[in-house]
Amino acid sequence: MKPLLKIMAILTLIFVAIFLLGRTFDLLTIEKIRALLSAARQVNPGYIFAAILLLLWTDIILSIPTLATLLLAGFFLGFPVGAAAGMAGLTLAMLTGYGLSAKFGDRALMFLAKNDTERRDLSEAFSRNGPAMIMLARSLPMAPEVTACLAGATGMPILRYLMFFLLGTLPYVAIAVYAGSVSTFNDPQPAIFAILALYGLLWIGWFGYHRYQKKYASPDLR
Repeated sequence: MKPLLKIMAILTLIFVAIFLLGRTFDLLTIEKIRALLSAARQVNPGYIFAAILLLLWTDIILSIPTLATLLLAGFFLGFPVGAAAGMAGLTLAMLTGYGLSAKFGDRALMFLAKNDTERRDLSEAFSRNGPAMIMLARSLPMAPEVTACLAGATGMPILRYLMFFLLGTLPYVAIAVYAGSVSTFNDPQPAIFAILALYGLLWIGWFGYHRYQKKYASPDLR
């Protein structure tokens, strides 16, 4: 389990560094995203779908405010069109991370995990714990990107990854976009309640998974 935690920590630091660079140069803030979508609506409402999709696709690199973007997708596109745009963008982002890691991940793992034993332990640990991590990834910043990259680098079959990704992401997107669709800038309460409910459920899921691991997993799996 230690090699997995080490690689996750390193990947998280990389994504955090990218996020901080974006914040330093004031890239894709919530205000800018809202202004971009407002401008797209003025030109052609159909451009909003493409804008949401492309914005969320860049999440694998730029770590944009995903939840805020989904709420705005609901506000500008309504439900279920906003949910379709959100799912398309997030799926493309995670598949991009998975694909790049599947292609180049071996080289990175050889650099980060110094020997064959560590790399084997990493793959085995992610095979055991990866499904829960993927499904609950939306509860933590950078976790979706990290788990996508790990799934590709460790050779998790793409259909297996997609299944757990969809199980964790579809409800998240649906709730966020629906809340955005029934909210307004003057009455943001549905969006606020949705945020609290989403993170509450995900954190309960993490707590339950941790308790399960602590109670039933053997010491070398913890």
